Amino acid sequence: MNNRFWRIESRPEGNDFAGALALVDAPLAPLAEGEIRIRNSHLSMDAGTRLWLTSREDGYQPPLPLGIPMTGLVLGEVTESRAQGFVPGDLVRAFGQWADISTVDAVMSGAIVLDPSVADRRAWFGPLGMNGWTALWGVEQTGAAKPGERVLVSAAAGATGILAVQIAKLLGCEAWGIAGGAEKCAYLTGELGIAGAVDYKAGDVGAQLDAAKTNGSGFDVYFDNVGGALLDQVLTRMNHYGRIAVCGLLADYSSGTRTAPAEFDQVLMRRLRVEGFFSPDFMHEGPALTERLRGWYEAGDLVMPYDVTRGLENTLAAYAKLFTGGNIGKVIVELEQ
Repeated sequence: MNNRFWRIESRPEGNDFAGALALVDAPLAPLAEGEIRIRNSHLSMDAGTRLWLTSREDGYQPPLPLGIPMTGLVLGEVTESRAQGFVPGDLVRAFGQWADISTVDAVMSGAIVLDPSVADRRAWFGPLGMNGWTALWGVEQTGAAKPGERVLVSAAAGATGILAVQIAKLLGCEAWGIAGGAEKCAYLTGELGIAGAVDYKAGDVGAQLDAAKTNGSGFDVYFDNVGGALLDQVLTRMNHYGRIAVCGLLADYSSGTRTAPAEFDQVLMRRLRVEGFFSPDFMHEGPALTERLRGWYEAGDLVMPYDVTRGLENTLAAYAKLFTGGNIGKVIVELEQ
């Protein structure tokens, strides 16, 4: 049996993914002990995977080798299993391949069996998945947000940011977002009802952040998905003893460069705490996080818009949206079943 998958041919230059990945067709290898085979129904597009395509050796994991299938979160049904705890027909989420069919080691891929009664299975990527876990952990644990505090989230119309602003609000905080474009900002303030939104595409972000101050007060928590020059603008608007939860560095992913904030002295001057966090560090808390998130989700208090592209052959167009600001909410590729 043959399988279509996206193979990494070279390191992408900027957002030229079509020049670096190729859609190929190859026979499936026999299943090894401990492996499962998944017929993918959905692929999750996540900006952090862009770093895996660079040659940087100092990231949170080594770069993906050339010549292998592109890796990412997948959702689908088990078709074959040689792993304990997985049987054909199970709905699972795992780190698999951008492919029609994923073959993974059940343990190493983090495969988990999901509740098929959730009406919209895409929620297992968004509110009930890694994005939800990351948003809740980053706001409540790393950011240590307390009721009444002011929480600012960058890339607030993206998959994690859109959940982070809602969770901040649910925890009794005053939630603010930074997003690109009037449409995204209107969604955040209108549909989600957060306190305000800063449009970085409208110019003079610093002035917009100053206008967002309340009685001279800046922000207590910054949930940072971007890094880069935007971090400099926020550092000078943080309240004393504020916390910066570093979730992502979107400004750096495509260039492969490092963020070096010019306003780093504000960490000392304002007695700030800056901490990076990464989902494998709290993976063991997944069931408890999911339980809380599911309560909000099923009550209608935690919503996620989906940007859906259909067809494996269109995956690269969907992926590019993450880096051009072409989406609101979770970017997903839906495959034919």
